[in-house]
Amino acid sequence: MRSSQTSPTGQTVPLKTFVKFLSRQLAQVLAAPLWLPAQAAIAVSPDPDRIVLWTTQVASTWIGPLGEYMRRAVLGHILSACPDDVCVSYGVLFSRRRARLGNRVYLGPRCNLGLVDIEDDCLLGSGVHVLSGKKQHSFERTDVPIRDQAGELTVVRVGRGTWVGNAAVILADVGAECVVGAGAVVTRQIPDGAIVGGNPARVIGYREGFASEEPERRSPMMDPLARSATDPKIPSNH
Repeated sequence: MRSSQTSPTGQTVPLKTFVKFLSRQLAQVLAAPLWLPAQAAIAVSPDPDRIVLWTTQVASTWIGPLGEYMRRAVLGHILSACPDDVCVSYGVLFSRRRARLGNRVYLGPRCNLGLVDIEDDCLLGSGVHVLSGKKQHSFERTDVPIRDQAGELTVVRVGRGTWVGNAAVILADVGAECVVGAGAVVTRQIPDGAIVGGNPARVIGYREGFASEEPERRSPMMDPLARSATDPKIPSNH
């Protein structure tokens, strides 16, 4: 027989669900010394994004399953959206108050996220960086240090069900159900269902059910057959 418990509403729930419920409540209490003052500081600070960064720096150091629960509890109070069913691993940092996470999102260790909208069921591998667009820093003027030149922040969306490989850098929107290869640098919008890789990232295929509108030309470095036509060291019949 499956173990069950009675919830505060009088309904019978599986033991695993009941344990998760208790863990979330415990995490809220244990993390309160961080999220309560952070929430108050955000409400009055002229720079709430800085408070979010500092707060996530502290929360990012918590380890183990309880650390994940506590981290999620903190983020639920300081981000625009962070559901109870996300997994935010060790070392993950946020730098923007308006960041949003969808349901069942997984963020691998040491991800760094700016002004993002990560939709439902996305998987981000370790060390993924999702920036606040491509124009965070202006650099046109040479008489002013780059750090003092105003930039432009834009929301970067990662569509539902997308998988982003380790150490990828995302600077532009990624569609739904995409696969972004490890180490890819996405500098322009990616259509739904695309498989991309490289720097800058190029479409190298589409997942089943997603038709290619106009396939991009493969980089010679990504296609051995194309490389063999220009590089005599690479045989064309291997």
